[in-house]
Amino acid sequence: MIIRKGQGIGIAVVALLAMTSIASAANERIAYANDRIVYASVGDTSRAPIGWVEFCADNPKECRIASSQPRDIVMSQTAWKDLVRVNRWVNETVKPMTDQEHWGVIERWSYPTDGYGDCEDYVLLKRKMLIEAGWPREALLITVVRDKKGDGHAVLTVKSDKGEFILDNQNEAVLPWQDTGYRFVKRQSQADQNVWVALGEPRPNVATASAR
Repeated sequence: MIIRKGQGIGIAVVALLAMTSIASAANERIAYANDRIVYASVGDTSRAPIGWVEFCADNPKECRIASSQPRDIVMSQTAWKDLVRVNRWVNETVKPMTDQEHWGVIERWSYPTDGYGDCEDYVLLKRKMLIEAGWPREALLITVVRDKKGDGHAVLTVKSDKGEFILDNQNEAVLPWQDTGYRFVKRQSQADQNVWVALGEPRPNVATASAR
């Protein structure tokens, strides 16, 4: 459904109930420093990022979604507070770890169920929490960017009647896309999450590193 102005979303309850296991697991393991390296695969600008197809194979119910009409949210005060809360909660709860350290592979998209993950994993969790709270999937777009160092990085774009906002594990603040300092490479189509739309970055790359 499209979120209407003034409606509450109850995101805090969803977050705490759904992700208690993450917080518990994170407390039981050694915390990694904030300057740990995480990875984002860029790949061809017109194709899915490396790791997305494998994620869909492991999570078919999340990817076998019929095409639909693009929808934006109405950015009420309640919706804005929920975005900020989700972004901060996931950033503080999940500890950064590369896929190489975590899984022994360069790139793997997965939910950070053990409390550890890289930038794509942060994005997947934020998106999942918002969808489960009633936000329209069509307004929550996984996006690949190049950060201020030129490295590949994944963020979540939220499309609204007030513009496009970015949820990012490198930034506690939820910012308008133009204020991030990033170069936007590609993102999911609003009509079909399995179609990726190029956003103007001309350079393809297989995998690049991004510091949290």
